Amino acid sequence: MTAPSTAPAPSRGGRWIEHWDPEDEAFWNETGEKVARRNLAFSVLSEHIGFSIWTLWSVMVLFMGPEYGLTPADKFVIVSMATLVGAIVRVPYTFAVAVFGGRNWTIVSASLLLLPTIAAFVVMEPGTSFTTFLLCAMLAGIGGGNFASSMTNINAFFPLRKKGWALGLNAGGGNIGVPVVQLVGLAVIGASAGPRVLLGIYIPFIVVAAVLAAVCMDNISSVKNDTGAAKEAVRDPHTWIMSFLYIGTFGSFIGYSFAFGLVLQTQFGRTPLQAAYVTFIGPLLGSLIRPVGGWLADRYGGAKITLWNFVGMAVATGIIVIASMRESLPLFTTAFIVLFVLTGLGNGSTYKMIPGIFQAKAVAKGLTGEEAAGYGRRLSGASMGLIGAVGALGGLGINLAFRQSFLSVGSGTGAFVAFLAFYGVCFVVTWAVYLRRPAAAPQATAAASEAKPQLSYAEV
Repeated sequence: MTAPSTAPAPSRGGRWIEHWDPEDEAFWNETGEKVARRNLAFSVLSEHIGFSIWTLWSVMVLFMGPEYGLTPADKFVIVSMATLVGAIVRVPYTFAVAVFGGRNWTIVSASLLLLPTIAAFVVMEPGTSFTTFLLCAMLAGIGGGNFASSMTNINAFFPLRKKGWALGLNAGGGNIGVPVVQLVGLAVIGASAGPRVLLGIYIPFIVVAAVLAAVCMDNISSVKNDTGAAKEAVRDPHTWIMSFLYIGTFGSFIGYSFAFGLVLQTQFGRTPLQAAYVTFIGPLLGSLIRPVGGWLADRYGGAKITLWNFVGMAVATGIIVIASMRESLPLFTTAFIVLFVLTGLGNGSTYKMIPGIFQAKAVAKGLTGEEAAGYGRRLSGASMGLIGAVGALGGLGINLAFRQSFLSVGSGTGAFVAFLAFYGVCFVVTWAVYLRRPAAAPQATAAASEAKPQLSYAEV
């Protein structure tokens, strides 16, 4: 396993940038910001379509009526497999940026989205076996990898002071691919058209995204695969702590995005059209709010925003449990949409925390200036792919929890109780690791402060 570093690289020609130093304010103001924003825009486009293809089967299952011969449990398994593959491929996609270049890999990863789209176009009809649908959903999982490569690429373009906003905007623009594919699905269902119409809409957009990446994006030569950084990130406990917290935020967002329509159909008897009218709202608001989470984290500290966000998620989930037990569809839907908004807010704040944590570790090591910034970039770049992959596995857990809950008690209540408990654990972990200030003897504290800078994560 390897990870990005900022070691010098020989000239390779073409659309390779040989010198990139976003922490230099003069460089940033003169040329860096314009280039970074251009790459961000087209990275968002590719990632956006990747999310749409990844969550494609959350819409496909709405088309699959009794004539398809599938039970609700079968449908939860189908969407779970797409989530699983999307999580797994995030790891190699992260490191592909340094191997091929951010621009080059965006071209490849966008083009690969044609495979699951065309495959689904071929098989989407009654009489197709459950196994075939399962394989096509797994193939759609490659769309989930676009997030990891895009975030790693954009992380290298922006200075630390802008990362919360830039990564939040990049991820939020990508996440909007979820409600967009659901909105397009709503339009197709409302027009009484078949699922192949939905698939046919996306094929040309995939081609356009790949072409625009080739024409408008750049590679950064100094982004290299760094085996040492990867090993250090894997050994660092903060990589795994942030992976756990990201399960609570992004894992919830993607899991609920896949499951919302199925829950409405299975628990509340909604028709495909009735479910489609609602399912896009939560993912849309959750995506739009993600940059706000990054901005709030930039201003107030990611750990503080994340902590109180988990409180809000727990409260919303508790209301969902009550609504589920009372079979109140309006209360259930409203609280679920609020929960979606909070998952998006938490997505932005947790991802802001990652570069801040490793920057704080650099300062604690006595590093300063560009040396500290370089260390932070190496370790945060190395950890982001793994954190994104583990976090996405939360979506798998959510869909499997729903499947088991419906099989056991006939509703999603049991699953929501488990989610409520999990958010409580996330709150405790965030407070204990990043905000609690342990008491220390005054003499020991003074001696330590003279020896080296203090390690504090309270403002990350």
